[in-house]
Amino acid sequence: MKNRLLKISLSAFALAFAFTACNKQEVKSENTSEVKATESAETSVANENTTAPETRAVTKTITLADGSTVTWIQDNAGEKLNPRDLFSDASDSLYNSLNLPNGIPATVSTYLLKSQGEYVLFDAGLGAFGGQMLNHLQELNISPDSITKIYLTHLHVDHINGLVNKTDTGFEKVFKNAAVYVGQVEKDAWFNDIKDNGLAVGILNTYSDSLKLFAFGDTLPHNVFAMDAVGHTPGHTVFQKSDLLIIGDLMHGYALQKDHPEINSNYDMDKEKSIEARKRILAYAKQNNLTMAGMHLPPPGFVK
Repeated sequence: MKNRLLKISLSAFALAFAFTACNKQEVKSENTSEVKATESAETSVANENTTAPETRAVTKTITLADGSTVTWIQDNAGEKLNPRDLFSDASDSLYNSLNLPNGIPATVSTYLLKSQGEYVLFDAGLGAFGGQMLNHLQELNISPDSITKIYLTHLHVDHINGLVNKTDTGFEKVFKNAAVYVGQVEKDAWFNDIKDNGLAVGILNTYSDSLKLFAFGDTLPHNVFAMDAVGHTPGHTVFQKSDLLIIGDLMHGYALQKDHPEINSNYDMDKEKSIEARKRILAYAKQNNLTMAGMHLPPPGFVK
């Protein structure tokens, strides 16, 4: 049953990016029973809806209580709306109450921590599948070679493809000086239980000489605490740094799920665990007055 749920959910995740000549990305409807996740389909992030880039901020920096800074970096180009059919758990009446007929504002995002003179990246975004992170790092005068650590919330394509460039002979590192941290549970699931795992395995193998595994409850360098948020994937991780929570894919539709954590996105592999994690993490953030940073939150990438 576990493997079957993982396979179904991964299949729901892998849909194609469709780029038009004007770089407008169209919505593709999701069908969890019919879409097959193949290696070629890993050029996808589901349900993308973008327009030509607008003149608006795509980065924002905040200062944490411990004096470190975190910068939100929007990785997708233009506007992103996650469509109605991504949230099959929501009733029509509930969704319609949002008054967002064209979709729920979202992003694909990464976050850059500067702590003790070092740069740490949380997730690596889309990479060659339309990712803008490297352009925005350049605008911030930050070289990929200056990133010393990368903490991964999980191993879906829109969180890891930015780690590599594809060459005629395979993958090459984008972040040549970075150690890549991934949860032991997440890594084991993708290597052993998830069949359509070629991209994840290939990328982690590319960083095998600098791969670091952690467990839930570990405190990573720069006092980053790894928290159990299993449900979206088998080892989905939330990270706490000072008064900030990096919540990964806890929510794909903030306007809907902030008040209705019982609603899953179709990407969530284990619905019951995903709901439990969402309720628990949202309550924890509220009780401790924490700011949240999420990879699919709407601009500007931070919410209280």
